[in-house]
Amino acid sequence: MMGGSLGIEHFLLLAQPGDQGGSFMDNIWWFLLVGVALFFGLFLFIMAIAFAAYGRVWFQAWMSRADVSIFDLVGMGFRQVNSRLIVQAQIMAAQAGLDISRRTGVSTKRLEAHYLAGGNVTNVILAIISAQRAGIPLDFDRAAAIDLAGRDVLDAVRTSVMPKIIDCPDPRSGKATLSAVAKNGVELLVKARVTVRTNLTQLIGGATEETVIARVGQGIVTSIGSANSHADVLENPNKISRTLLDRGLDSQTAFEIVSIDIAQVQVGQNIGARLQADAAEADTRVARAQAERKRSEAIALEQEMKAKVAENRSRLVEAEAQVPLAMADAFRKGNLASSVR
Repeated sequence: MMGGSLGIEHFLLLAQPGDQGGSFMDNIWWFLLVGVALFFGLFLFIMAIAFAAYGRVWFQAWMSRADVSIFDLVGMGFRQVNSRLIVQAQIMAAQAGLDISRRTGVSTKRLEAHYLAGGNVTNVILAIISAQRAGIPLDFDRAAAIDLAGRDVLDAVRTSVMPKIIDCPDPRSGKATLSAVAKNGVELLVKARVTVRTNLTQLIGGATEETVIARVGQGIVTSIGSANSHADVLENPNKISRTLLDRGLDSQTAFEIVSIDIAQVQVGQNIGARLQADAAEADTRVARAQAERKRSEAIALEQEMKAKVAENRSRLVEAEAQVPLAMADAFRKGNLASSVR
């Protein structure tokens, strides 16, 4: 208690004007210096923890001239963002010469936003780098939109650089060839290979490979069906390819058709002849049915006539049986004798 009261008295003496004023100001400055020292000590302690946790990643980014600060790394930790993944993507972008400015380029904030949206940051950066090397215009916003739409943006860029071959029909459907019939009724079994290149401008919302396969298959069947003879198709299969390319089957799709090659053409069944044979067989059956009907009608008529003959015979017998009765009745009445005289 005495110590406490002495401390209060000492503080009051310091607060009194007079000779103690200089000592009071010295104490104020001393308290300020202690507070600043504590603040800087706490700051240095926090920075030491941050460098212990993110120093290696920050140093890697700094050596690679990536625009990533230690405060960005600490913020990523609080936002549950994979800082190593973001820094690696930023380093790739910086080393590839991409614009990594915070306002217009591939900044750390934009990479974090794409990561938090569920996108594949590494694929997007690799796709932009590949597109830049190939001279294909592709910015971060479009690449991120393609990735978030569920498309593989890196595979799309690779397909733009190296065209992809699609089999028609799709082997996964269980069919090896397409069946088409020419005007002369001969069936042709056709297999085509379509070379496509990804159209990045229509990749979002554009139709997929299944649509391209369906359109090409429909075009092949239509082209063969319009041919007068299957021999015309066998002589010049390229006519089908030119017809399909002229129709623009890649419109509103995510691909651009480079070429359509007819890989295989086989002669199948003569559908026309089989249909004619089936029609002739059907006509024969109809004629047989009509002949059988007429024969049955003739037999029925014959039986009817036989029944009428039997009926007439019975009437004749009945009439003959009436003659003796009439003669007997005439004898009784005496009409027969007078008529004889």
